[in-house]
This record gives sequence, structure tokens and C-alpha cells, in this order.
Amino acid sequence: MGLLRCIARLPFPWALALGGLVGRLSYYLLPYRRRVVEANLALCLPDLTAAERNALVRENLRCTGRGLVEVGIAWWGKAALIQRLGHFEGLEHLRQALDEGRGVILLGAHFTPLELTGRIMLSQIPFQVIYRENRNPVIERFMRESRQRLYQQTHQRRDLRALVRALRERCVVWYPPDQDYGRSHSVFAPFFGIPAATITVTSRLARLTGATVIPTYGTARRSATGYTIRLHPPLRNFPSGDEVLDATRLNAVLEAEVRCHPEQYYWVHRRFKTRPDGAPEPYPPRRRCKRMRHEP
Repeated sequence: MGLLRCIARLPFPWALALGGLVGRLSYYLLPYRRRVVEANLALCLPDLTAAERNALVRENLRCTGRGLVEVGIAWWGKAALIQRLGHFEGLEHLRQALDEGRGVILLGAHFTPLELTGRIMLSQIPFQVIYRENRNPVIERFMRESRQRLYQQTHQRRDLRALVRALRERCVVWYPPDQDYGRSHSVFAPFFGIPAATITVTSRLARLTGATVIPTYGTARRSATGYTIRLHPPLRNFPSGDEVLDATRLNAVLEAEVRCHPEQYYWVHRRFKTRPDGAPEPYPPRRRCKRMRHEP
């Protein structure tokens, strides 16, 4: 954490370059995660040639390495730098929803600059966030303290009551439903044509609170000069009453955004680890170290 904080203090281009170098090295140093990325891209983008897929794997890992540095910039970067990096599209959709006196769900997703684009959003949108505890207690402490310092309110991922209360009080809450959390509270809906376990909490929150759902995604500009936050038009007639239909719709909206920036999506996550009954496991097994036995 101390090293990350020092890197975050470097000039912005230098910090990003260092993060990109870390990402490039991860291609060789983290073979399991590289294979997860390869498996995801083979499933989701089968039309790519082997050379195109390998180039995208390398670029995705480079962006993931940059994402680590972007976490440090988000937590410790100067406010003037953060404000200069942001460009917004579609803020009028949020303003209209707030003028109507409704709570708002900013439907997010795990793109690699997630932490930094969240900090940038705060310059225009005071909002609350949910988060999942990190298993490492040191990282968890810094993450929790940073988010409590920056955001209006932080909520545990499983604290549905707090989310309902916030939305009924007409607050803005950022919520990402794009990771695999198992079968509980999930349905299988297509993502890039692959059945993906998709949590149904977004539909439940909208139904219980009447909140407006606005897909909101942040990605880095290819010129490396900053980040674009896109607020898409609100989802109309949502929820529909059919959880599978709603989950399919959410995945389709996200898929369209990922296709525009495939190098920046969080492909290191095992998005398809929960499979329908009888479906094969798409990821390679983890290699575990064998403990040496001491003979008597």
C-alpha cells in the first residue's frame, strides 16, 4: 500500500506507464489469470483469430495493471488532477431522474479503471456505493477508509435493506451486477451468447423502490488523456416482472459497451464459473503446490 501511494504521487503519465509495465509482466508472472482471460475471450469473442486474441489478452492485462495504479490515484490523487481527467456524457439523464423526485441506480460494471472513474464521477454526482470486503485485511482497511472518506455512504454488498432505504430516500446508488456470485439470487441470462449467472438484485431494488435505472460506465480514452463517464438513457419499463428477461436486458446493455472497449473489461474475473446443470467448466484448474512429505 505504501508503494502504491508513492506511485500515485508520480506525474500521471509516469504512473500509468508503470502500471502498464506491471500489466505486461503479469502475462508471464500470473499464468493462471492469463489463462482465465484467454478462456473468457475464446468464449465471448470467438471470431477473433489466434493472433488477434493473443494481442487482446496482452492489452487487457496491460489495462489491468494500469487499473492497479489507478486505484492508488483514486485514493490519494489530488482533486485538481481528478477533475481535469473527467469527461461526461449524458448527465442530463441523471438530472431529469432527480428532478422527478426518484432514487437512481447507476448501473455500473467492472471496467479496469473502475476505482478512478468512480472518484471522477464524484466531481459531478454525489452518490453512494456498495462494495465487497477484500480478503486481505490490510487492503480492506485502506479500501474501506478511502471509500468512507470519498463517498456519501458505503454499503456491504449483501445489505439489501440499506440499499432499499437509500433509494427510497431518493439517493443515487452505484450498483454493479456483472460478476458471478453463484446460484443464490441469480438466473442464467446470455452474456455474449453464453449463459451467465446474473444476480436479480437490480430488478428487486427497482421494484421495491421505484428507482430509475441508468446504465453508467467509465472507460479510459485511447489517447490516455483522461476518462469518459457515459450515462445512458434510463431503462424504460424496468423491471418487467420477469427476472430472466430483465437480466438478459442488463447483460445486453453491458455487452454493447464491452464491445466498444473490450481491452478494458475485467476479463480476469471468472464470469462463467457457475454453470447450468451439466455444462462443462470453461476455466483451467488451479495448480496447487504439492507439500513435501517428510519420511520417518
